[in-house]
Amino acid sequence: MDISNKAAHAAPASSDPASGATVHDVARLAGVSAMTVSRVINGRASVSAATRDKVAAAITSLRYQPNLAARAARTGTLRIGLLYSNPSAAFLSEFLVGAMDQCRQSGGQLLLERCDDLDSQRAGISCLVAAGVDGILVPPPLCDSPAVLAQLNQMGIPAIAVATARPSPDVSAVRIDDYEGALAMTRYLLALGHRDIGFIEGDPAHTPALLRRQAFEHAMREAGLPAPPHRVAQGYFTYRSGLDAARQLLAQQPRPSAIFASNDDMAAATLAVAHGMGLQIPQDLSVCGFDDTPVATTVWPELSTIHQPIADMARAAVNLVIDEIRQRRAGAAAPATHRLLEFTLMERASSGPWRPR
Repeated sequence: MDISNKAAHAAPASSDPASGATVHDVARLAGVSAMTVSRVINGRASVSAATRDKVAAAITSLRYQPNLAARAARTGTLRIGLLYSNPSAAFLSEFLVGAMDQCRQSGGQLLLERCDDLDSQRAGISCLVAAGVDGILVPPPLCDSPAVLAQLNQMGIPAIAVATARPSPDVSAVRIDDYEGALAMTRYLLALGHRDIGFIEGDPAHTPALLRRQAFEHAMREAGLPAPPHRVAQGYFTYRSGLDAARQLLAQQPRPSAIFASNDDMAAATLAVAHGMGLQIPQDLSVCGFDDTPVATTVWPELSTIHQPIADMARAAVNLVIDEIRQRRAGAAAPATHRLLEFTLMERASSGPWRPR
């Protein structure tokens, strides 16, 4: 398995037979040399971000694609793109482990492209397409981006959305049941005797965040308990946002006896805030997370959390995109496939029975 950033192993040809554009046309439109265009497509580090963006825009405008089909036919290598913009390094790390492992087993090549705003998302897709990718994996939060999915669909590129809570019927996806996972964790805390539970919500632009909050509120109502707005703090799936949210919840009097954070990064931040306040975990405060990324077992005490099989989801996504690529090459229909993997509640030392104060 080869892994590269900016398609480091791809070599551009002179023209795209579909559009008639050449590398020199791209160079003229971007206002750079043909050698610079070649460097961008090959991922050379010597090219500035601004120049890469200009070249990517010219490639998109001219519909230029390097002629990599002959190389693919010779080597039998499938190029799988990964377009990422995930604020959680722990999630991305787990995802990469699974994707690289499956690409290695399948003889594939994994090409990475990072993006942030809408313009860089478009440029990232263009760079991956220019590098000759056969399909693209779209982990969160881009899996919930209509613009990204629409662009890939318009370009005819097979895409797999990973960890979206509401998959599109037209796009293949791999996910868990986020609602049931958050429901199980809230019921677990209730079974421990907790009645006053704080909740840290994730990025509202990401569909699992919405479902996890809805499930938390459902479980509280089911138990005949309120879920008042002041017990819900806004986070964005980052450690720093978790610090702010935890401070907000733990500054309240009385403070909650337990906090359920929508991912492990924010739960780890909650532990840090609680330790700074001199609180004992779990005697004074139970803390739970979601995802079961490596941070869950590197903090102290280890986090109770919902295990989302992120590496297995990445493996499944690689298999799905390869299947779709091969079906298309064979001229067969490739309908969207949705895979639902199981979650597991991991009970660890960060949670314990409610204790009266």
